[in-house]
This record gives sequence, structure tokens and C-alpha cells, in this order.
Amino acid sequence: MKYVLLICDGMADYPLEKLQGKTPLQVARTPNLDRLAREGTTGLATTIPEGMAAGSDVASLSILGYDPCLYYRGRGPLEAVSLDIRPAPDEVIFRCNLVSVRDGLMEDYSAGHISSKEAKVLVDVLNKRLKVEGVTFYAGVSYRNVTTVKEKLLREGKGELRCVPPHAIIGQPIEPNLPTGQGSPLLRDLMERSREILGAEPINQVKIDLQENPANMIWLWGGGKLERPPSFQDRFGVEGIVIAAVDLIKGIGKLIGLRAVDVPGATGYYDTDYDAKAAYAIDALEKADFVVVHVEAADEAGHNADILQKITAIERFDAKIVAKVVEKLERWGEYRVLAMPDHYTPISLRNHTPDPVPFAICGKGIERDNVEVFDEFAAAQGGLNPVQGHRLMSILFAPEA
Repeated sequence: MKYVLLICDGMADYPLEKLQGKTPLQVARTPNLDRLAREGTTGLATTIPEGMAAGSDVASLSILGYDPCLYYRGRGPLEAVSLDIRPAPDEVIFRCNLVSVRDGLMEDYSAGHISSKEAKVLVDVLNKRLKVEGVTFYAGVSYRNVTTVKEKLLREGKGELRCVPPHAIIGQPIEPNLPTGQGSPLLRDLMERSREILGAEPINQVKIDLQENPANMIWLWGGGKLERPPSFQDRFGVEGIVIAAVDLIKGIGKLIGLRAVDVPGATGYYDTDYDAKAAYAIDALEKADFVVVHVEAADEAGHNADILQKITAIERFDAKIVAKVVEKLERWGEYRVLAMPDHYTPISLRNHTPDPVPFAICGKGIERDNVEVFDEFAAAQGGLNPVQGHRLMSILFAPEA
């Protein structure tokens, strides 16, 4: 039996007036997702436990069968695993965005989706000029980088450390959203000093001349310490492969013992190579019984409030990922496939929300329900409601009745 998990990050959304009261998923042409719903069963899954911040870190852990209330330790550690960073036991790991700030406002959480090559140049500059013993910057993919900080440097300040994700404050003043609590004096100092250093870099001067968003500040958030949970194989009895462009998802996969595969042309943005991802997923099915394919583009479109790009991303996911992978699965005859978003990224909010997300599961031993299409509202009528996100793997791998 082959098992596949297909995640279209941030695909779920709210009805929009510009779409005559429909969601981007409802408007998008998704015959292959609709087929999964029609031939299998559907439902809504709560991937963000109550009281936890809505994000791909929490949601993806949940979907892969790990209750975030028990296993989540912060976003930074998950991304560090993907980059093969080996933090010391006394180090806290933070996500470090390269961002664009203008007139005291968070203009762009991604610095114009800066290229990985440009980002590495700036990260190298930070390590040379923003020197603090016990602080190290690591280049990741595009704007998504990592910083490690010795715990002893985070003792100043009172109360629990609070760091706001930059994508949650687009267009808002940065001052009231800077870190607060224990450890915040150092983090704020690093962030403020980075503005002077990065603002003077030639790369950013060129971007300003071209009227592009410069990477003129770092934003530290998602801090935590690395702890390894039980392996996926120990829990579910299968080995697996994860295919994703973003370090977070690869890091989660590697943390639980899945093998992460790098795909040339996979960018984590609108221009990601869907065909290459599908090809690598099909190849992975020859080598493992469980494959995860994650596509980021719809989430980025939600953050950018770009309706057309979100619809396009969903349609490409359907035509280039779902269709091709399911076609391959059918050649084996015995398979199960689960397709879903990880969380909502509503166009109207440009941020994540904790709403239960639609999912469809189809294949051997899965009974059909009465749902005919795949979308946020149809899934509410599905045969598997309600479902806690961390129970989905148990459903996917459940023995046949």
C-alpha cells in the first residue's frame, strides 16, 4: 500500500465580495481535488489547538500526527533541523526574517522575496558586523533564515518572551510589535542595529533604485530549543519522504525521521516548479511507502492579498500535483491519498487563522460520503467531522475494516 499526503499551504480562505461571495478554492478549477472528495470521504480538521498561534509549524506537526500541545517547541528549531544546524544544549533558535521596514511600518515580511543568493550575502554581513559573542546567523531559503542565541544572553527582561511574526503585522507599526519579556532587550538590540548595517549594503541600495523592497532589517521570532519527538516510523510503522521548498516543512520531516528531498526549481513562491515536484514525488513513491508533498504558493498569495495568484496556485496544485501523483498511485492499485491545506490564510486578513480546514481522503478501504466537491463549505458536510488534526495520520494508516 502506498500513502500520500498532499498539502497546499494556506489554500483555505473566506468568501470574498470580489468573487461574488465565494472563496478562491470554490472559484478555482479543481477537478482532481473534487474527484478525491467524490470518491472518498471528507471533513474538517482542527490543525491549530485552542490557544496556539496559527501557523504552518503548529499545523504541519498536527497533520503529521504530533499533537502540538505535546511536541511543539517553537518554529526556529524546526527550521534549524532542515539546515543541519546542530545547536548546543544551551542555545535558543530563532527564525530570522529579512524584512522591509519603511517609515516605522512593516512593509514586507519577505523583503520582496529576496533571492537565497542575496540573502546569504546579507547574512554573512550580519555575522561580520553585528557581532555578539554567543549569537550566530545562518542563511536559509530566501527571507527565511535562522539565528542561534546562547541562553545566558536572554536573561534580561521580565515575563514570558513574546515575539510577533512579521507576516502578522503587514502595514502596522513595528515599535509596539517588537519582542517583549525575558530576552527581549538583546533581541530588540540586534533588530535595531541590523537596520543601520543592512540599510547601507549595496544590494539594498540597488533594490531602492529599482523601486523594490530592500532587506533593511532582521526580524527575530519563533524561538525555542530543539527536542526530538518519537520517530514517524515508530509511531506509524512506515518510512517516508518529504518534498517541500521551505525549510520549516523539511525540518519537521527530518525531525520525525522522514527523508527530505531537495527539488531543483522548488522556490516556495509563485514560480515554484510544480512539474518537478510531481516528478520527484512519483520517483519517491518507488522508494518509500509514504510521501508528503507540500506547496507554499497559495499561502504566499494570501499574505500578499493577491486573489488571482491564489486561484492560480490552487489550480496548479490540482492539475500538476494532485492529478499526476494520483495517476501514479492508481498504477499500484492499492493506495490512500490525503489532500488538504494546513491552515487558512485569508486574503482579507493577509494572515493565518485557526479555522478548521477541509480535507479529503480517498483510496483502498475508504468509504464514500455524499460530498461531491472539495471546498471549505462542502467539507463541513463530510463523513469525518469533526477531526483533531493530529488524528489524521491514524485515519490514513488505519487498517481496513
